[in-house]
Amino acid sequence: MTVDRVKAFESLREALTATPLFLMPDFKLPFNLYIDASGDGLGDALHQVHIINDKPVEGTICFISRKIEPTEARYGASKTEWLCLVLALKKLNYFLEGWIFEVITDCTAVKSL
Repeated sequence: MTVDRVKAFESLREALTATPLFLMPDFKLPFNLYIDASGDGLGDALHQVHIINDKPVEGTICFISRKIEPTEARYGASKTEWLCLVLALKKLNYFLEGWIFEVITDCTAVKSL
């Protein structure tokens, strides 16, 4: 292996072991809901910022995803992104209902909400 590959591997190992990959939800803190859709599937990630070792660390609470159905494949980009948000709100209602959360997306139609 080259020196660059060894450094990249060490950097990746440090990133994966330095902070927790998954966190338990703290309902006193706001949630960040990341949504993204593609032509093949929908994906959502629920995150939260916790203070660990006196540093703010954004960790994952959970991921959800699913394949796009053939009828949904005809949707436009913004409608598919809305579908992704609906999926998240239905699947993660026990985390989000009644709590503060921010939706983070690259779709301007959803951002205008």
